Amino acid sequence: MRILVLGHGKTGNLVAEVAHERGHGVHVLDAKENPNGAALTAPFVAGFDVAIDFTTPEAVQTNLRALLANGAKVVVGTTGWYGSLRDMRDLAERRSASLLYGTNFSVGVQMMLQLAKEMATSLRDAGYTFAIEETHHVTKLDAPSGTAISLQQAVSAGPNEVPITSKREGDAAGLHILEARSDADRIVLTHEAFSRRGFAEGAVRAAEWLAGRTGVYDFRDVYAQLKR
Repeated sequence: MRILVLGHGKTGNLVAEVAHERGHGVHVLDAKENPNGAALTAPFVAGFDVAIDFTTPEAVQTNLRALLANGAKVVVGTTGWYGSLRDMRDLAERRSASLLYGTNFSVGVQMMLQLAKEMATSLRDAGYTFAIEETHHVTKLDAPSGTAISLQQAVSAGPNEVPITSKREGDAAGLHILEARSDADRIVLTHEAFSRRGFAEGAVRAAEWLAGRTGVYDFRDVYAQLKR
């Protein structure tokens, strides 16, 4: 496949590296080459099978409008833009484009979300309360993280019922901690990323999966279908 990678940061570069390792042709487009999505013209977009976006919450919305309007297949690893999800979903459907988004493309995090739901179902009526803590690198723009919000949704009976504490430290790849506490004990579920490679591998595998499909998908609903 020919993959277009939007974003020249640490994760975007690693996505390009992983895509090369898996035998794909890759073109990386950084922000200077694509001001306000100007580079994403129909002829340019037509040269790629899938685009993968790891940019910023501001840039991703402009990129998505341009890509989806041209019928592209797009994997979005950027978070902080979900207020526009409905508009992007409608655009993808009108243009017969493809959109696969997710708060976290790590398979390990997806398993954590499943376990969090089971914990909430089993423990909420047993007198436990929940809290979430997340730590990321200092350059991460959105707080709380998309993954922390997904955890909150997994264990909350109502909106914002579970508090989230966000920290930004050094070059931390990502640490998420879910605590369930009662008067008698404490249970802790933790996912710690040692590098960004798990996110990059998940994004590239998602692009391979999306290449033959049209529609809008959430990564947590399809990750089990991805092939190594």
